Amino acid sequence: MERPGEFELIARHFAPIAGPGGLGLVDDAGLLRPARGYEIVVTADALVAGVHFFPDDPPGSIARKALAVNLSDLAAKGAKPEGFVLALALPKGWTDNWLAAFAAGLKQAADEAGCPLIGGDTVSTPGPL
Repeated sequence: MERPGEFELIARHFAPIAGPGGLGLVDDAGLLRPARGYEIVVTADALVAGVHFFPDDPPGSIARKALAVNLSDLAAKGAKPEGFVLALALPKGWTDNWLAAFAAGLKQAADEAGCPLIGGDTVSTPGPL
């Protein structure tokens, strides 16, 4: 089975998770509009296979952990999540089924947190996930 291109995989797996701030997920940027008198808190924790999780962990678990560690940083600052960006480096050998399970876990975590995807970047890598 041929793998989808970047824009097709974004449309298939990540657009359903995106909120209005994702601007259609057509580029790497998102939009946040804080209410008057509010501030924005930003965090970015990356997870790497073999360092932060086992390479054979279920994809949905990896996705939930990736969002959870970042939501935890926001909670530590007393911040309410409004959206998140996803940087995903896919190694050789990834499959559409793996990505579908990853996206399903990510959607579940995002829905539970009330925190939609607003942008990010998807790349291929010769290294680990």
